[in-house]
Amino acid sequence: MEWHFHPETGSPFWLRRAETLDFDPRTEIRTHADLARFPNVTGELRHVRAQDLVPRGYGSRPDVVGVFESGGTTGAPKRVVLTRDWLDRMVAWSNANLDAHGFPRGADWLGLVPTGPHIVGEFFRRSADTHGTRGFTIDLDPRWVKKLIAAGRGADAGAYAEHLLEQAEFVLTTQDIGVLTITPSVLERLAGREDLVELVNKKVKAIRWGGTQLDPDSRHLYRTEIFQDIAFCGNYGSTMILGFAGERPGLSDEDPCTFDPLSPYVTFSVVDPATREPVAYGERGQVVVSHVSKTFLLPNNLERDLATRLPSLGGVGDAVADIAPVATFENETVIEGVY
Repeated sequence: MEWHFHPETGSPFWLRRAETLDFDPRTEIRTHADLARFPNVTGELRHVRAQDLVPRGYGSRPDVVGVFESGGTTGAPKRVVLTRDWLDRMVAWSNANLDAHGFPRGADWLGLVPTGPHIVGEFFRRSADTHGTRGFTIDLDPRWVKKLIAAGRGADAGAYAEHLLEQAEFVLTTQDIGVLTITPSVLERLAGREDLVELVNKKVKAIRWGGTQLDPDSRHLYRTEIFQDIAFCGNYGSTMILGFAGERPGLSDEDPCTFDPLSPYVTFSVVDPATREPVAYGERGQVVVSHVSKTFLLPNNLERDLATRLPSLGGVGDAVADIAPVATFENETVIEGVY
C-alpha cells in the first residue's frame, strides 16, 4: 500500500483515485480481507491512459514489455501494463508448475492462442523461450469470433476455427512439436479430427489448455482416452489477473480441476454475487480476484466466472475449481467463442 499510494512511487491513476476513497490505504489496509474495502475500478481501465498505470517508483524509463487489452467479452476492452519484472516472476512460477505436471523441458511449442493486444500471447512466447526451445504460433482473433456468434453467424465462426486447425496441421506435420498450447473450444474441434488426433499423439508430449472453461466430462475424456499418454494441464487466467493460475499437480481423473494462483500477489475469493460474502468450501459462487504486486494494483475485482470454492495450498485466499462463465456480466451477454 505504501508503494502504490506514496506520491513518489504510486501510479498517477491510483494517486488520483485515492482522493475519492473514504479511507487511507497507507494506514488502514493491513490484511487481505481489507482489500474488500476498495471499489471495483476495473471498468475504469477502459479509458485510463496506459502511462498512468505505471508506478512512478519505476523511474522515467520503466522496463515495460507491452500494453495489453482484455478480450472485449463485456464491451470495450480494458488495458493493463506488463512490466518485465512481473513477467519474469509469473513465468518462472508457471514453469515450475509445468515441471510438476511432467512437461518436457527444451521442447518446441505450438500455440493456438490470441496474440497482438492479448497478454496470453506474450506469456506463451516467454514460456516457450524459457521452458521450451522455440515457439510457433497460430494467431487467433477472439473478438472477431465473438462478433460472428453475436450476429448469428455460427457457421462462419466454425469455418474460422477450421482455418486455425488447417494452419496448425502444417506446423504439426513439419515440425517436432512437443508442447501444444490451445483453447478448449479449438481443442474440442481438434479432437473431432482423427487425422489431427493421430498427429498430436504421435508428436506432442504435453498439452496446456486455457482460456474458456473445460467441462469435467471433456477433461476426463481427453486425459483417459483421446490423449491418454500426453501430459495434460490447464490454466485459468484473464488480462485483469495479469497472468493466470495453474492447475494443481497430482489431481486424479476424478478430482475437480483445481487452480491455485501465485499467492500472495494474485488471490481469489469465491463469493455470493448478491451479498459479496464468501460461500462455504465446496459451494459455487462468483470469483473475486485481487492483484497486489509492485507492478500493478487491482483489488476486489469481480470476475465474470463462477467457480467452486476450495481451500488454498497454504496461501492467502481460495483455490477455485470447475470454472464456468456467468450468462451476463456488466449488462452484456458473455460470448466466449474460440477463447
